[in-house]
Amino acid sequence: MSATLSEATSASFVRHPIRLTLNGQVRELQVLAWTTLLDLLREQLDLVGSKKGCDHGQCGACTVLRDGKRINACLTLAVMCDGAELTTIEGLASDEALHPMQQAFITHDAFQCGYCTPGQICSAVGLANEGRAQTRAQISELMSGNLCRCGAYNNIRDAIEDALPRCRQEQGGDR
Repeated sequence: MSATLSEATSASFVRHPIRLTLNGQVRELQVLAWTTLLDLLREQLDLVGSKKGCDHGQCGACTVLRDGKRINACLTLAVMCDGAELTTIEGLASDEALHPMQQAFITHDAFQCGYCTPGQICSAVGLANEGRAQTRAQISELMSGNLCRCGAYNNIRDAIEDALPRCRQEQGGDR
């Protein structure tokens, strides 16, 4: 049985051990130095909610949370997440209850094709964690790194505006 060229090539490179908490579960993984977090999530861990849109950090479709802060998974090397707590769209809901931001996106019909929705929701949760958005204009500005090719921006803003108080309440206080 012969190995494919990529298997043979990657077998000759050193894999780096990382340990992280992913959606509440501690994971110990071996990754190549150049593996992006997005590729690790999608290709090795089968968490395909985060999307590969531009692969250059310009669209936000790959947004996930690292230690509660939003990051572009396509620009983040997996080795940079050693010791981090990561949350993807798959990890936002608890048991059978949706996260308040997920529910608000449904309530406000804040998606059309849905491609950008996981990144939009993760970014909005990160925005709530930051506690900086007080007005609709601030929401627009602070969400500007997440693009929606369908143009559902008004409904996305409505959903975020609606969910922010509940998200802040879940965090244990009003920000």
